[in-house]
Amino acid sequence: MGDNKKYISSDELKKHNKSDDLWISIQGKVYNVTDWAKEHPGGDIPLMNLAGNDVTDAFIAFHPRSAWQHLDRFFNGYYLEDFKVSEVSKDYRRLVSEFSKAGMFEKKGHGVIYSLCLVALLLFTCVYGVLCCNGFWVHMLSGGLLGFLWMQVAYLGHDSGHYQIMTTRGFNKVAQILTGNCLTGISIAWWKWTHNAHHIACNSLDYDPDLQHLPFLAVSSKLFHSLTSQFYGRKLIFDPLSRFLVSYQHISYYPVMCVARVNLYLQTLLLLVSKRKVPDRAFNILGILVFWSWFPLLVSCLPNWNERVLFVLTSFCVCSVQHIQFTLNHFAANVYVGAPKGNDWFEKQTSGTIDISCSSWMDWFFGGLQFQLEHHLFPRLPRCHLRNIAPVVRELCKKHNLPYRSLSFFEANVWTLRTLRAAALEARDFSNPVPKNLLWEAVNTHG
Repeated sequence: MGDNKKYISSDELKKHNKSDDLWISIQGKVYNVTDWAKEHPGGDIPLMNLAGNDVTDAFIAFHPRSAWQHLDRFFNGYYLEDFKVSEVSKDYRRLVSEFSKAGMFEKKGHGVIYSLCLVALLLFTCVYGVLCCNGFWVHMLSGGLLGFLWMQVAYLGHDSGHYQIMTTRGFNKVAQILTGNCLTGISIAWWKWTHNAHHIACNSLDYDPDLQHLPFLAVSSKLFHSLTSQFYGRKLIFDPLSRFLVSYQHISYYPVMCVARVNLYLQTLLLLVSKRKVPDRAFNILGILVFWSWFPLLVSCLPNWNERVLFVLTSFCVCSVQHIQFTLNHFAANVYVGAPKGNDWFEKQTSGTIDISCSSWMDWFFGGLQFQLEHHLFPRLPRCHLRNIAPVVRELCKKHNLPYRSLSFFEANVWTLRTLRAAALEARDFSNPVPKNLLWEAVNTHG
């Protein structure tokens, strides 16, 4: 090579992809992060998923400029001899640099203040409606307001997990526990664990937990082969029960979304009692206990069990709009099987995401996440900038012949239902393992 540097090939780098031998490359320099993986603030899953790869684009996407100064302590002396940067990566890094120089990652606007005020107003109105009013419809309206509050709180928790919405890291962590654990009953630790994996392995059927919903939902017939979830470390069994439920998923989709929060409560519980290393486990548990103190107490203040059940269902149904939105962003997009790669970051994000088009006055309702591609490409960018950068991202996709899908809320629902129905019909015929009787034939003919 004509210098004193030590070089290895990309193929050699790929061999170091295990938890006890974990190397990555950033801009052609190789780093040994084996011991650091467990201490990584974003968890070990992102590092494990990209182990043995050049991860420059992913590193740039998730880390501020200050993070670069910490890399040298992991440098193992090697460089990639075949390091190359694609044209799309060059353009992506140029955009990140331009946004950084313009101070966009630090300019958060006043959205957090507005959101906190809205959450406080919704909480006060909900509690007032339950405690101080006697009408049935007022109580149901209060339940709807609670569901809407959960939606807004989720956006705050999401933003605080991607960038610092408060003045200090300590206040940011307090905001996460208060908004996430205390107000919604969903652990911010659980969210970070799954959400970071989702971003890194966007729409990988075996690496992205946001696509692993058997036995209720399957977005692709590839899940019918009982893939192994690399995230949960277990097989996603496609058994007769899964086959039956998936066969009707385009019909059950909205009802399932209405009770999706129950699964989130269960996932939170399973993580917090697991043996996994959970950051701030005690604070997370304390926050969950706060939620399961005030929420049942509030429900118990309603006059009878009918109203209590309907109140909870109403809050769940209203909040289901958000669960639906999250699935619209990905269910109908392209999927793949296998580990993510570090050298196609931009391409994988465009392939696996769908934007929801809406008027600017509706941005608060969708929490900025209607610009799903923009958020996936620039996860640290405050939501107030996402609409402004959308045209730039669209042009970059056009330049490199990559998909940029922006659908209306109605169109996105149609696309998602079409995807679910296609998989449902395939599930009914998959290997024909179950003998079909006349009732099965009659029902499925008109499914």
